[in-house]
Amino acid sequence: MSHDPTVNAGDIARLAGVGRAAVSNWRRRHDDFPAPIGGTANQPLFSLRQVESWLRRYGKSYQVSLGDRVWQRLKAAGDLRLGELVAQAGALLTRPAPQNEPDPGSPAEGGLEPELAELVLELAEQLGALTAYEFLCERYLEAHSRQLSVTREDVAGLMVRLVRPGGSTILDPACGVGTLLLAPGHDQHAEAEPGTARMLGQDLSETSAAITAARLRLRGVEAEVVAGDSMRDDGFAGERADAVVCDPPFNERAWGYEELTGDPRWEYGLPPRGEPELAWVQHCLTHVKPRGLVAILMPPAAASRKAGRRIRANLLRAGALRAVIALPGSDLWLLRRPAAGERPPSEVLILDAAADLASVEPAWEAYLEDRSDQTVRIIDLLADEVDMTPARHQRRDDVGKAYAEARDRFMAAASTPPDLKVLEQPLDQPATTLGDLIKEGLVTTSQAPPKMTVDGGEVPVLTSDDVLNGTSPSGSTTLQQGLIAIRPGDVVASYSSVRVMGDDGGAMLGPHLTLYRVDARRLDPDFLAGFLRAAGGRATTGSSRFDVRRTRLPRLSLKEQKAYGDAFRQLAVLEDAIRETSTLGQALIRLGLDGLADGHLHPRAHGLTP
Repeated sequence: MSHDPTVNAGDIARLAGVGRAAVSNWRRRHDDFPAPIGGTANQPLFSLRQVESWLRRYGKSYQVSLGDRVWQRLKAAGDLRLGELVAQAGALLTRPAPQNEPDPGSPAEGGLEPELAELVLELAEQLGALTAYEFLCERYLEAHSRQLSVTREDVAGLMVRLVRPGGSTILDPACGVGTLLLAPGHDQHAEAEPGTARMLGQDLSETSAAITAARLRLRGVEAEVVAGDSMRDDGFAGERADAVVCDPPFNERAWGYEELTGDPRWEYGLPPRGEPELAWVQHCLTHVKPRGLVAILMPPAAASRKAGRRIRANLLRAGALRAVIALPGSDLWLLRRPAAGERPPSEVLILDAAADLASVEPAWEAYLEDRSDQTVRIIDLLADEVDMTPARHQRRDDVGKAYAEARDRFMAAASTPPDLKVLEQPLDQPATTLGDLIKEGLVTTSQAPPKMTVDGGEVPVLTSDDVLNGTSPSGSTTLQQGLIAIRPGDVVASYSSVRVMGDDGGAMLGPHLTLYRVDARRLDPDFLAGFLRAAGGRATTGSSRFDVRRTRLPRLSLKEQKAYGDAFRQLAVLEDAIRETSTLGQALIRLGLDGLADGHLHPRAHGLTP
């Protein structure tokens, strides 16, 4: 890599131990501060060597560690290749020692340029190969935290401890970057002969699979990790592990329903098109030995959706589904593959542990020892809607506490509207249009490539649903020409909603969206977004009836724009809060009804007792 590594203003602030404002002041006050060598006007990139030299010249404390130097060199290739380069660094570090010296004249076998490969090896010599690679992986996960789905460390450790494999082979068919396969506790459970422990993993992303393989091999673990779609192209067909752990992708509609209708894995029923998680459950059960355990994270709705009722009932009748445990943001299902002739249990453990993960292991042990008081009779579930939602089946003496906690969360989620002055007559202000702002260079517009798909690939994509619901990018696509990278401060509009992007910029712009990038020195993005929203759904991507470029905005100073922008932003926050309180309110209402009906709650009214 012949060019210097680059840093942005945030990198400079972090490495120099100052705030972003200090970096801005240096650029403004010192004519000799290094000029940008790349990036954009809003996100300039600077030469790391030039910045370091400038800071030393002015006597400012500044020292870049070798690890930071390696990381900045990796970043210099661009975000779209960052994961690929981290994977190549892992390939370099896991090669036999005599072969890991890069050829000075050509790219290293792992794919890294010689100079970068030498830095990676130098870092490995300084810190040790494992520590060096984990440093790079940690930085990679931080940089792409909104695009990579990583299981919480405490949840991952809990899942591994719960399955307690009697042998030594563990499979994760949606391994990502290896969080579950690397979770603490695996070595405590192996009971096979020393040296026979095996980790098996598969992931749709070749990059993630390669990173997982490198992380395991650097720990001396015998591992086989393959890339591919576990549903359509099972990399371990016929393999049965001692235990399976899995954090599958939620709500993935393009999971292969049409192609896999007659698949033999659907022992408990064909998963409905909209229930991909039930396909993952059965996939995991297929890959575990009789009496082996499966720990899989599921969306909370999977415990009650009508479409999955028949499969849930079949899992319960067969004795395969043993526990549904509510965790923060998801449910944990614990399953056991029935052995031939084995009598199924009569009860299932249903537990709400969202507020206390420490309660899970004692509850599971009590269930296994047939002494639990938090079980529900399977016959009762089958007679009803097979609704296994933990909140519905929690112990009745917990209703009062749960109601108080839900009420507090509801109140905390509430938001207030902006304080707006009411005028007797509307202001008569000079106005302009979006079209004029585009002509003047204050706004540029972009759209996704024609025929772009968002149903698979390694590149994260912001979809219309994400803009509407205010969620993180949920789509994905393959690397291709014409992709539009979203930056913080960009205004993204769908047919029915408008959103100003924050730190989750960096994803690609999805189909049916328009991106408006403003010159922040002259135009406030929240100001523009607010007037686009005010113009209604017609003023997003345009239509035959309304040309979005005719959207009118008042001509105001940047200071006045920001005042409007703050008010528009408060309204957007209020909208998000209303959406959240609606969900919390439904739970609060249900707890209130249950508590009043069974006597655990009582109205606070005069003349009533107690």
